[in-house]
Amino acid sequence: MTIGDMVKILHAKVLQGEDRLDTPVFTACCSDLMSDVLAFVNEKTVLITGLTNPHVVRTADMLDLKCLVFARGKIPSDDILEQAEEQGLAVITTRETAFTACGLLYEAGLRGVPIEWPQEEEE
Repeated sequence: MTIGDMVKILHAKVLQGEDRLDTPVFTACCSDLMSDVLAFVNEKTVLITGLTNPHVVRTADMLDLKCLVFARGKIPSDDILEQAEEQGLAVITTRETAFTACGLLYEAGLRGVPIEWPQEEEE
């Protein structure tokens, strides 16, 4: 799936990164808790969130994310969009809730970030 495919699936608006719509993505993560994103995400991932603060862009930079999807029609400030441009991020917004956006993307074949759970000790 590409970022452009996601735009179509989510009926989204591209806020930043029109030139990156051909970028492939392989997994997605949905969270408003950036510590969870830092713990579980890998690169070439899309972050779906309702947060529009600078921490989202910093987290995306640390993890080499490819795209930010803002749910519920949220639009980040111009400062955040400028930071995203500097980092080479595509930024889109959808009127869908985060839950619905995840469901639509999952239905279209995008999967979540695989999580390795620690081995449970046998009693």
